[in-house]
Parts: sequence; structure tokens; C-alpha cells
Amino acid sequence: MAEDSPDFTIGIEEEYLLVDRDSLALAEAPEALMTACVSELEGQVAPEFLKCQIEIGTKVCANVAEARDDLRRLRSCVSKHAAEHNLAPIAASCHPFSDWRDQHHTDRDRYNDLSSDLAGVVQRMLICGMHVHVGIDAPDRRIDLMNQLSYFLPHLLALSCSSPFWQGHDTGLDSYRLTVFDNLPRTGLPPHMDSFSEFERAVQILVDLGVIEDSSKIWWDLRPSSRFPTLEARICDVQPRLEHTLMLAALTQAITRMLWRLATKNQRWRLYDRFLVDENRWRAQRYGVREGLIDFGRQEIAPMGDLIEELIEILEEDALFFESMQELETARDIMRTGTSSTRQRNAYSEARDAGQGHDAALRAVVSHLIDEYHADL
Repeated sequence: MAEDSPDFTIGIEEEYLLVDRDSLALAEAPEALMTACVSELEGQVAPEFLKCQIEIGTKVCANVAEARDDLRRLRSCVSKHAAEHNLAPIAASCHPFSDWRDQHHTDRDRYNDLSSDLAGVVQRMLICGMHVHVGIDAPDRRIDLMNQLSYFLPHLLALSCSSPFWQGHDTGLDSYRLTVFDNLPRTGLPPHMDSFSEFERAVQILVDLGVIEDSSKIWWDLRPSSRFPTLEARICDVQPRLEHTLMLAALTQAITRMLWRLATKNQRWRLYDRFLVDENRWRAQRYGVREGLIDFGRQEIAPMGDLIEELIEILEEDALFFESMQELETARDIMRTGTSSTRQRNAYSEARDAGQGHDAALRAVVSHLIDEYHADL
């Protein structure tokens, strides 16, 4: 019996940082802010690990057009209620200058347990990401697609980079977030697995030993969701611009369908050793789209512009199916203007060129991030 086509529905989760509109430093979310957001958004908003963070999640959406409407509503709600407390959200994976030592974690059982279990490592988790869920009902198909989609994770990361600064310094990396996140256990690229039952057996070993409660404590860049019948891509930095979030979601959805189409023809994307894909992951983390990734078929470093054009061409049939060609082509805007990391560095340089000192220039970066968050609302 032929396998039914997956729904390929999508859901997007984003984490934001809250900043004081005067000092532009991080600020903790007042209880009244969370109460107002929860009242308006019901189950689509929640506190995150740190009190200066807030997390939202869209409803299940058929395509990015639906996701755009819901995500705009969520972002607008957080902004509106934050403004009532002289706060503003920013959607960047690291704050340009605030110190992680000054932040406090949310007093909830889950976060208290994390703080206890992971000690000093988790205390530095002043980072935000975005996750894209793609609906795949068949569990074994989820694993099969996870194995193949891993190849494209560095491409998605390169387009998403939004964390060049850390504690007041330019790190030289375009995604410093991953440097912080990779200190946690059970992170990085997912291992190759042959079936969903193999995944379940591996998880159960850790559960039986009391190491983890369930698979939600597995934080790979791509994983079968612990809560939904989805494949969850977790590699990306969070995006200041709403339209760039939608571009990454559209790419993830289209890549997943493209790989499924190959499977229906008894074909598949070539699987490369995790060691090799990890090299591209590092190049994306370090350079964003400023340098190329390794094309293992041609055995050369290909410019990101060429890789993005090839990817858009490969995914055209799938983008037309989801009516998301326009969102895919937004990746070309990233190639023209740079990722958020490039734009943040430009904001810093412009402030310095205008005669502002280092600290003032970093505050100018935060102002730039506030403007970008609100640009598409």
C-alpha cells in the first residue's frame, strides 16, 4: 500500500529578548506583561528559561501565507504589551552587550531542574532561536527525512545568522548563539538512524537511567518533535525581520517535500558523513553567507549565492505547490543585504563613523534591532 502524502503543515516558534526602551539593556518580563500576553494569546505564548525572554508559537498552518498572519499577530501582541511597561522585544539570538551573569532564570519546575542539572553551562544560555515544525505523520518517514535534511541545515543556518555580538564584543562569528548552545549535552547535528523505533530505543535508554525525562531534552539541530507528529528544525538563529522568518520556514517546508518526492520515486539525497556536514555547519556559523559552503559532489567550496540559486531551482515545484515562491526568493535579499549579523555590524560601524563611542554604538545596534522587529508589523 502506497504511503499517503504528508500534510507538510508548518508551525513556527520564536524566542524574543525584552529590552528597556531607555537603556536598551535587557529587562525582565513583569508578571503583568506575561499575564496580558497569555490572556490575549492563550496557549501561544510562554515564558522562556530566562526572565528576559518570551516565547511564541504559531498555530498549525498549511503554508507560509497562514503563518504570516498568525506570526504578525503574535509579534504585534508582544510588542503592544511590552510597550505598556516601557519595554520592547528584539528578535536577535544574542543581545549585543548585556551580561548573562546579570540574568535570572524563570522560577518553574522545568527551568529549576535545568539549572540544577546543567549547572554553569545553562547559566550562559542568553540566546534565542527559532524552530520550524513540518507535519510528517509516518514516524519512520520522519527519521528518513531527518537523515537527508541534515545536509541542508548549514544552508539554513547561514541565511539565519543574527548573533555576532556577545557581552559587548564582536565575536567574529555570524552565529555566536551556536557556540553557547553547543555546550549543552545532546546538541548538534542529529545522528544517522534507520528507523523511528531505533530513535525510541535510544531515548528510552536515557529515560530508564534517569538521565532525561523524555525526548524534549534532546536538543539536536533537527529532531522528531517530542509533542507533535512533526520534524522540528532547530538550527536557525531567530530573525529580526518577520519576512526572513517566513523565508526560512518556506525553505524548510519545501526542502522536506522535495526529499519526500524523491522517496516516492525510490530516490534519495545522498547521505554524507556527519563529520563532513559538520564542517559546513561550522562555516555557516563562522561566516553566514559571506563565504561559501563545501559542495561535496563537486569537492569544492561553492559561493553561497550559487548554492542559494541552485536550491531555489531545485525547490521550484515544491514552492509552487505551497504558493511560497516569493518567500523562497527572499533568500536573494539576504544575499544582497547580508544576514542580520551583517546588518548589525553595519549599524555599529555607522554609529562609530558618526562619532559615537563603543557603548553608544552597541546601543545603536539594539535600536536597529527594535526597528527591524517592527518593520513588517
